[in-house]
Amino acid sequence: MKKVIAIVAAAGIGKRFRRDNNKLYYLLAGKPVLIWSLELLQSVPDITEIIPVVKQEDLIMSSELTEKYGITKVKQIVPGGKERQDSVYCGLRAISDDKVLVLIHDGGRPFADGEMIAKAVREVEGCDGVVTGVRVKDTIKEAANDTGNMDVDREFVSRTLDRSLLYAIQTPQVFPFKVIMEAHEKARGDRFVGTDDASLIERCGGRVKIVAGSYRNIKITTYEDIYVAEALLRMQASGSG
Repeated sequence: MKKVIAIVAAAGIGKRFRRDNNKLYYLLAGKPVLIWSLELLQSVPDITEIIPVVKQEDLIMSSELTEKYGITKVKQIVPGGKERQDSVYCGLRAISDDKVLVLIHDGGRPFADGEMIAKAVREVEGCDGVVTGVRVKDTIKEAANDTGNMDVDREFVSRTLDRSLLYAIQTPQVFPFKVIMEAHEKARGDRFVGTDDASLIERCGGRVKIVAGSYRNIKITTYEDIYVAEALLRMQASGSG
């Protein structure tokens, strides 16, 4: 089994959260959202190091929190960049061993689990990356705008996509270091911004495998997501989740 280093993307500004404090430091059941994610990674035996990537102004607070909650696998905390993709690249540059596997996880996903992570790590053998995801439940329609101006709210359906082929992609995502680093460097050179890390590999012709995520593996994006997260924790505590 190769050594696994986890990069935790936690440098976003969280505009959609609409609260004064960063969503990742908002208290969920008395503990910052980010710490829930870090504690999960700390508990996974395959992961030997965790590299949180945070905003420059959050470096000291993040260091204090990892010490307070005993996240001993954090050996360094890295300041992020302007976009999530830039921040992940900052995390990649902090890795000196090019033979490791890199697990990339969103700091705002506190409900991933160890089994999901272990499967993603196992399945990366023989491909260029593994993503976790769930089949979409809703009907997905592609829209066309008759004005050509996407700021105008006058869109019409151009087609309905085949739901059986569609997945909502999550993190964790796992890649061989050399593969994901080369994909990031090519994207930077081309000034390409992808929707996730796997998309950078896909555009280079790489093979990315999907393994089962979880509908519980929500990403806390808006303040309303905190209510969902609290409900999930209550279900866990009662043994019904």
